[in-house]
Amino acid sequence: MRTTTFPPLGEILLYESEEGKLTLQVQLQNDTVWLTQAQMAELFGKERSVISKHITNAFKEGELDENTNVQKMHNWDSVKPTAFYSLDAIISVGYRVKSKQGTKFRIWLTGF
Repeated sequence: MRTTTFPPLGEILLYESEEGKLTLQVQLQNDTVWLTQAQMAELFGKERSVISKHITNAFKEGELDENTNVQKMHNWDSVKPTAFYSLDAIISVGYRVKSKQGTKFRIWLTGF
């Protein structure tokens, strides 16, 4: 797991659901998007504990490599680094929780 500091003016995309009920700030870094567990919970409409369980299982089962799919990043408003998860991890969790909103998010991302 790497620790990275986002540039102060890092590239951020704003994702808004079709219904306008969900808005997420999506961080771009190293040619992929990165979300926290809290952001994934909001995106998929699940509890954070559910997201954490699926991420842990994806690593245990060898579906994902933790070293390449997790980055601890310092945010400007936090002393403690926050774990961010790559697009591959986001997609894996989306399939595991069977989220329609996650599918719409993946479709939205293909436009970039």
